[in-house]
Amino acid sequence: MKKLFFLLLVAFCLTASAQKKVINSKTTFAKEALQPYVDSGELPGAISILYNNGVQEVCCIGYADVAKKRPIKLDNVFMQCSQTKGFCGVTIAKLVEEGKLSLDDPVSKYLPEFKELWVQDSDRDGIKTLHKAKNVLTVRMVLNHTGGFPFECSAKRSDVRGGGWSGGAPLRQVASIAAGSPISFEPGTRDQYSNTGIDIGAAIVEVITGMKWEDYLKKEVLDPLGMKSTWFWPTNKQLKNQIEMYDVKAGQPAVYRLENGWEQRPYNDGHVFASAGAGLWTTANDQLKFYKMLMNLGVGDNGVRILKEETVKSILAQTTRPDNLGGYSLGLNAPKKDGENEWFGHGGAWGTNCMVNWHKKQLKLWVVQVNGSQPWDAARNEAANKFFEQTIDTSGIDAYTGRTN
Repeated sequence: MKKLFFLLLVAFCLTASAQKKVINSKTTFAKEALQPYVDSGELPGAISILYNNGVQEVCCIGYADVAKKRPIKLDNVFMQCSQTKGFCGVTIAKLVEEGKLSLDDPVSKYLPEFKELWVQDSDRDGIKTLHKAKNVLTVRMVLNHTGGFPFECSAKRSDVRGGGWSGGAPLRQVASIAAGSPISFEPGTRDQYSNTGIDIGAAIVEVITGMKWEDYLKKEVLDPLGMKSTWFWPTNKQLKNQIEMYDVKAGQPAVYRLENGWEQRPYNDGHVFASAGAGLWTTANDQLKFYKMLMNLGVGDNGVRILKEETVKSILAQTTRPDNLGGYSLGLNAPKKDGENEWFGHGGAWGTNCMVNWHKKQLKLWVVQVNGSQPWDAARNEAANKFFEQTIDTSGIDAYTGRTN
């Protein structure tokens, strides 16, 4: 009985020490910067979270639905779109860490249809000129946009409602179609932003794990971090409080948009398929849990370790591309050379963005659902700079330790 009590006490202490206290800053830098744009109607609503080594400024300003005057809140769901890519990067990183995958493995090791690829040289009068690819397509390349694949494959470009995009296709189908279509350049020689490449990475996860990618993501990342509001199919109850979309033009009130061409209503029926390139719905509260895990080098604020420190440092927080190409890691924008002033993270369509600096334990999270110009960006960035430049007293914050398992 004493031994059991001791073990429970140790477990409690480990969990408690892994959780870092957060001091809510009394500053209002973001609110002061954004209020004029909300007052003019240009900015429907926004969420700004700034975090600096234990001190956090949270700003929820404006509306999730302007017509109904429904205030924007941290638990409102929204489309994070391309920010989904970082979630795929984490699942790939987990398999690398476990020795089940190497970033330099040929994609064909897991998806045989990629054994032979063809590069398109020209397309004149409807006649395509192709040559057989000389370079081997690797897992690294599909995750960092150097594989030569289009933004989306043909399976996502048809919509019975006329034009635009469909709700997607199964990941293995996307991969098969991509393998049978010409690519734009020799793998590894250029970069071309591609949802398709990320979906191919997710299809590899499915082959290795024997699970649907979204189920593996839920089991290994979402559930352990307590991200209960993040999924590809938001509930009807969640959608009643979603952050609505708006078109923005500088100097004019924002205009409501019913839907966009990439993710069309209804958002949770059978026409919607999980995509690793885009598609996850989330809330600001949930998204904060994921990015703080990256900032804390693999450990969530709840003390659960998702990845080892070195894994985050080596293949997520810095580029995996060749030196002559821009910085990008595995589904995340990342610097060419890691340093104390470098940030990594990702943005999404409709204006969302989150970046973290693991050296300084800093984070910038931004949530809007807008299309078009964002005239408030300069003021927002200046507000963030003021927050990070202020003198911070962290004497009341427990030291962060985290779990080692």
